[in-house]
Amino acid sequence: MSARGWSTIVVAILLVAGLWWLSSGAGDPDPDPASGSKVSSSAPSQTGGYDGTQQAKPSQQTQQTEGGGEQTDPVSGLPVIAQADLPPEAIETMALIEQDGPFPYGKDGAVFSNFEGILPDEKSGYYREYTVPTPGEDDRGARRIVTGQDGEMYYTADHYESFSLIEGTR
Repeated sequence: MSARGWSTIVVAILLVAGLWWLSSGAGDPDPDPASGSKVSSSAPSQTGGYDGTQQAKPSQQTQQTEGGGEQTDPVSGLPVIAQADLPPEAIETMALIEQDGPFPYGKDGAVFSNFEGILPDEKSGYYREYTVPTPGEDDRGARRIVTGQDGEMYYTADHYESFSLIEGTR
């Protein structure tokens, strides 16, 4: 293969990797400046701190059954989290979703593409993502609620590395 052919392949690979990186939200360290607003709260997060830097342990993110085990959603296989166990900012975000906004960040309501493959496989455009503000963060932070067209809601505290189904939304 010629040098030009190899160059074309390398450029194509870099382009695909860059698009994936941008669509995952990794290239968005700042809140949407056009919105001009931020939601904040002085309440401690579920992770135990006011700054939201600690991550919740899986046992904190899942609902306990009577026998002490964790409840799992039979459709997705994901842990289930009770709404009462969500951080207060997530409850506020759920209320905004229910009333269709207004949302504090321009990217709220954008299509979530499920590149990680953690959520159930659905057609393109099925999922939407919303920011759950993290007290003390200067940007959108890592917390999100992802909604499905059938009304289900998933919570992630670690920017899509793991999800829990929010109880009562399926």
